[in-house]
Amino acid sequence: MSDILPFLKSIISVSGLSGYETPVATLIEQKWTPLVDELSRSRLGSIHGLKKGSVSGKDSRPSVLIATHMDAIGLMVTRIVDGFIYVTHIGGIDPRVLPGTPVTVHASKSGEELYGVVVMPPTNLLPEGEGTGAMPLKYLMIDTGLNAGEVSKRVSIGDVVAFNTEATEIAGGCVSGHSIDNRASVAALTICLEELQSKSHLWDVWAVTSTQEETSLGGAQTSAFQIRPTIAIAVDVTFGKGTGVQGWEGHELGKGPTLGIGPTIHPFLHKQFKEVAEKVEIPFAVEPMPSHSSTDGDALQLTAEGIPTMVVSIPMRYMHTPVEMISIKDIQRTGRLLAEFVASLEADFMTKIAWD
Repeated sequence: MSDILPFLKSIISVSGLSGYETPVATLIEQKWTPLVDELSRSRLGSIHGLKKGSVSGKDSRPSVLIATHMDAIGLMVTRIVDGFIYVTHIGGIDPRVLPGTPVTVHASKSGEELYGVVVMPPTNLLPEGEGTGAMPLKYLMIDTGLNAGEVSKRVSIGDVVAFNTEATEIAGGCVSGHSIDNRASVAALTICLEELQSKSHLWDVWAVTSTQEETSLGGAQTSAFQIRPTIAIAVDVTFGKGTGVQGWEGHELGKGPTLGIGPTIHPFLHKQFKEVAEKVEIPFAVEPMPSHSSTDGDALQLTAEGIPTMVVSIPMRYMHTPVEMISIKDIQRTGRLLAEFVASLEADFMTKIAWD
């Protein structure tokens, strides 16, 4: 198994907010270029990597689309007052985690990346009743250290702000940082592509890292419509067991990926993934998804005439915070499982698929 950690740390150390994914997309393109036969971008900026299968004697080969999203949550500048920058959220952010967080302000007027920190006013100076409990986002500010005039010269309303926490290896074979949701899955898909270099596979593989999952699912939906795969797999993160997450919604770190089951997931694909995982002795957990999956899978399933879809997830703690945490072993196992599933696809697979 190749060492995926340097690549993972590189892609969780750059920006790439939902709708503004270029910084991370550039790194992924560089990594994927030697691993696929064709590489392109969709009109919404998603990356499409095609690794051709070996089915012959047909005008077109069946194909599997494996979707991971590269966009991340973040902030957007709404106003500037006396040199302090006020923001709103891009994607789902809990304001409780923001005070004290280092950030990067992508200053459009100057083209700079300005270091800043999220700060809050003294609670006794807030309106009555607002100084207790979590500080509402509307009161939080970013301080860059610059005076009011310098900030106004550099920063505009609508500029984006990304987390700037360091990607850090920690005990237990884990890594912590921002944007692990969902760049951990990009790393897993990269492992899959590396594994497929030495594996025979009949089907075409479309490796997709989508844009705008955190805001609209638009990248995956439009990519699936453009590619029209035979089946699709969404790879994302899920809640890892930890403080406050001990029920069925959470899964142990280091114990392998989860296999989704619910309305978004085709039951035959779920069954096949379980059989492949058991055959190659990759540990996994079954994850109930009783309504929607809250992943790109929800968009993939409903594209065009409908695409049979599977959801595979990697447990992660502290989702949508600047210090998300994940097990490297789970990323590696997920990548290997994807490759083994692709290699198991037979030419007549679709004649066996049924809703039962």
